[in-house]
Parts: sequence; C-alpha cells; structure tokens
Amino acid sequence: MGRGYTIFDTAIGRSAIVWSDAGIVGVHLPEAREIDTRRRLFRLYAEARELRPPMNTEIAIEGIVALLRGEASDLSDVTLDMIGIHVFNQRVYEITRKVPRGETRGYDEIATRLGAPSAARSVEQAIAKNPFMIIVPCHRVLDSYEDKISPNGGSISKRRLLSIEGSHAAHSKTLFGVLLPVAPPRPHN
Repeated sequence: MGRGYTIFDTAIGRSAIVWSDAGIVGVHLPEAREIDTRRRLFRLYAEARELRPPMNTEIAIEGIVALLRGEASDLSDVTLDMIGIHVFNQRVYEITRKVPRGETRGYDEIATRLGAPSAARSVEQAIAKNPFMIIVPCHRVLDSYEDKISPNGGSISKRRLLSIEGSHAAHSKTLFGVLLPVAPPRPHN
C-alpha cells in the first residue's frame, strides 16, 4: 500500500497523521494554516496519499483528539513504524511513552533510565526528532528553560500542550517522586 495520510480536526486546529502498513509514521500538529501543514506533509512524505485511515490510525486519531481536548487517553497500544529510526531514539521514545499524563521528566532522567546518565544531550536530540507527536509525548520531556517542540509540532509549545493536559511543568512529578512546589503569585502593589 505505501504510505497514507489524513488531516483531522482537533481542539487546537487541523492536525495530520501519516501511516504505513507497519504503523504510524508521523503525527503533525497544526501550523497556523492548514495549507502550511499540508506543505510540510508533502515535503516530508511526498509519496504519501490522502486515504481513509486503517484501524490503528483511527485509534491514534481518537486518542490524539481526546488528549488535545484535555481528556485522558491511552495511546500505548498504537503501533508505530520505527523503520529507519536510530535504535537509541527508539529506546528514548519507548521510555517517553511511559511518562504519565500530568507529569514531566528531564532529559537527564530519561538518560538515567536508559542506563546512560551522561547521554542527556543525546536524549534531547532524540526528543527534538520525535516524529510521533502526542503518541510519544515529547512535550512531557523538557529542561526548565525549554519551551520549543519538535519540528512536527507546528506552532504549539510544550507548555501549551502540558496546559491542555491539565498539568504544569512546575507541578509535575519527577522520576524521583518529588512534587515540585510552585511559588504563589506575588501581590501587585
């Protein structure tokens, strides 16, 4: 069959998903205009054709739509097509998929889980290349200074995605089980 894609509505705009016979190839959050999302798709997946999605893709779409509405959704059973993705990145994505909604992790925490505590920079690079937005919730992996999202993220930020999920990075539980407090807002004089 080759690769197929479809554009679908979400609470944040028209998103896109690409699949192959092996599973989901990529998820793309909306650009400012749908035409820009389509251009990105054509640039990355010139051979993909707009088709009716198979069951695995339908499940992914339903879960993505629910998550972007702020609802709980389990995408752990959605099959991903990891052909051509570096083994290290695959391992990063497997761990990232297990970060619960409402929590975040740091690059160093993911590196430690991989058994490579000095590989935080490599984890950051893998997260930046994540083609499976939302299904692999890369927005839940960040550093305190960071707000950017992967190239497939359109114009939405990690903090906005965390907000949609009903969490805030500063309130999120870390790998070590510590809940980070947030300072109350200062009164304006």
